[in-house]
Amino acid sequence: MEDAQELENLILKYTAALKTLETQISILLQDFEHKYNYNPVEHIKTRIKSYDSASKKLISKGYDITIKNIEAHIHDMVGMRIVCSFLSDVYKIVEIIENSDQITIHDKKDYITNPKDSGYSSYHLLVYVPVYLIDGVNLVEAEIQIRTVAMDFWASLDHKIAYKFQGKIPEEIKEDMQNCAKDIHRLDQKMLNINNEMQIIKDDQEII
Repeated sequence: MEDAQELENLILKYTAALKTLETQISILLQDFEHKYNYNPVEHIKTRIKSYDSASKKLISKGYDITIKNIEAHIHDMVGMRIVCSFLSDVYKIVEIIENSDQITIHDKKDYITNPKDSGYSSYHLLVYVPVYLIDGVNLVEAEIQIRTVAMDFWASLDHKIAYKFQGKIPEEIKEDMQNCAKDIHRLDQKMLNINNEMQIIKDDQEII
């Protein structure tokens, strides 16, 4: 059985990392909006994965349930999801985080350019967040998912379907979801094109 104090220490560290990440992202977005008079974010959700969820994930990966294994093998204990209006906004957010001195990116996965076989699309960043505790600085891992509103809708539906069928999704449902993902990608591209056209018209009017 895990030592309760050790688990409390781990939760404290993850909670501090989430607060730090939320603060840094908020500052970066406020600075961006101040400079460019534009906010690329629709909404942000955050969470700390529960001990039960982490334990199930360790078992699925073939690891024993220990605090050490949670820290070593569960990379999304601290999670943030940033939802944007347009495809271009996703890459703006990635660039903003890349240029941050407070958040260190150590892995990137662009599931927008290369969607998963299921149709899942999103941009994932695995980052290290500095947490300042009494015994010194701890670099805590966190995952940031960045996606459009349309992608977020698809992912939410996919999650509900997977839960309903306990991961054993019928082939016809899988195919329908893959087709929906393609439709969503086309919709995102159309919305981006409309936004770009609007910006061109606005710029032309300002010149006149």
